[in-house]
Amino acid sequence: MSESDAPDAEGDPVVAFHLWPPVAVGGPLVLGLVLTRGLGDPFDLGTWRIPVGWTVLAAFVLWNGWALLLFARHRTGLLPGQATRRILTQGPFARSRNPLYVGLLALHLGLALLVPSSWALLLLPASAALLHWGAIRPEERFLTEIFGDEYTAYAARVRRWL
Repeated sequence: MSESDAPDAEGDPVVAFHLWPPVAVGGPLVLGLVLTRGLGDPFDLGTWRIPVGWTVLAAFVLWNGWALLLFARHRTGLLPGQATRRILTQGPFARSRNPLYVGLLALHLGLALLVPSSWALLLLPASAALLHWGAIRPEERFLTEIFGDEYTAYAARVRRWL
């Protein structure tokens, strides 16, 4: 266990994020919305954005709902400070090592399209970069330390994103 990963109340190790995932996505999203309100948008997103935005939001709800159901079913930690007891490999976890983060990015995209905010849309890569640095990298180090070869094999066969 690394110095940044501390045990929870039961003594199970938990991952120490550099940046909490909702903040990593919410920060650039809110900044984009503020820029749109203050400066206006540099380009018009058109009307195509409405059905696409709703479709992306529906996909977010289904995808993240499925992943959250698996967390609950397998009684493993979801939130910072909760113990990670196993590696989930089915459902969305068979397609992405980070399905909840993919879902958060889909939420960012869907909201940017529906508001509309081209600034928020332009800041979507910043959300992905902050997630990568603030959550994914620390989480991957943690899971490798805790699960060793089991996680390494999973990481070799399942993509980080999609």
